[in-house]
Amino acid sequence: MKAALAILSTLAVAAGLAIAAKPYTSKNCLVSGKELGSMGKVVTKVYDDQEVKFCCKSCVKKFEADPAKYLSKLN
Repeated sequence: MKAALAILSTLAVAAGLAIAAKPYTSKNCLVSGKELGSMGKVVTKVYDDQEVKFCCKSCVKKFEADPAKYLSKLN
């Protein structure tokens, strides 16, 4: 039983690593362009396997209204 749990745990960790989101490398909010952390705690979300960071919750709402508009800035 312990061996089975160990194997399942290993598989779960490996699966999690295989689907890790692409990291967000900019130091600025994707929506406002403001420096991350300048408006308080940074908000991090994952959208279509891409990590995205925002300076505030207001920017998250703007992003969610038109994600394609903002994600195109990453490419």
